Amino acid sequence: MARPVTWRVSRIRTRDGRRLRVEVSGNPQGSPVFLLHGTPGSRVGPKPRASVLYRLGVRLVCYDRPGYGESDRSPERTVADAAQDIEVIADHLGIEQFAVVGRSGGGPHALAAAAFLPERVSRVAVLVGLAPANAYDLDWFHGMTDANFNAYTTADVDGPKLVERLRLRADRARRDPEHLVEVLRGQMTDPDLRVVGDIVIRRLLAETYAEAFRAGPYGWIDDVLALRSQWGFRPEHIRPPVLLWHGADDNFSPASHTRWLAARIPRAYAQVQAQTAHFGAVQILPEMLCWLIGGTLGPSDDAPTY
Repeated sequence: MARPVTWRVSRIRTRDGRRLRVEVSGNPQGSPVFLLHGTPGSRVGPKPRASVLYRLGVRLVCYDRPGYGESDRSPERTVADAAQDIEVIADHLGIEQFAVVGRSGGGPHALAAAAFLPERVSRVAVLVGLAPANAYDLDWFHGMTDANFNAYTTADVDGPKLVERLRLRADRARRDPEHLVEVLRGQMTDPDLRVVGDIVIRRLLAETYAEAFRAGPYGWIDDVLALRSQWGFRPEHIRPPVLLWHGADDNFSPASHTRWLAARIPRAYAQVQAQTAHFGAVQILPEMLCWLIGGTLGPSDDAPTY
């Protein structure tokens, strides 16, 4: 019988010669699921333990988006570019069909995989995701923290200023990742404070931020620029089933973004959960994984152990 494992795959070469750092964990014979980290983030971000993934029957594939962790930067990348990187990783691992889940800033990148790889992507889950910057009939910034509002609006009008701001924040976080966690805590609503009050969750967040900025700030910078630019596809053209989950009290990426996407993606189902916010996505992940590998909506039998 196969045992639950976590192992690292040597950095994979993309078609344009870049290298992507990938980590695979869980059940080697399980259903493959790509987990796309948030903004900022890295492949080592919060996820169920290998033993939990094994019980769920999941083979979880995580990678650092370009510029984060140990993945080479891809300057001026778009959200759509993620689909090709995911396809290269899947080919390298010998995976024909797979599901994708994206958390926060990873959500649009998960939708890109669905848009461009509809024959290979079985299901998609987007947790606390964002709508396109040009979303009509949506007040994109309404309900968003001042820090996120400032970063995204600066990306629109002053790229060099954004680079300098995020460079300084990333350098501080690389040297003292707990500091970034504390900065975020100062912006959180009560539901998020309860989640991040768990010392294990705080440690996992600090680890993902430390790894995210290993080689500098450019993964974060390029994510913000990509999210505020044209994605390169329309949500209306996504064909695979999509589950959109959001905490109602999220003030980092407000739930109005999920409602907007749900009204436009043809096979989308939305869950907006009361008394939950942005970091509730960490706790709901095991339930989403069950749905991604073919289960039905509803509480999971497996506790979210991390």
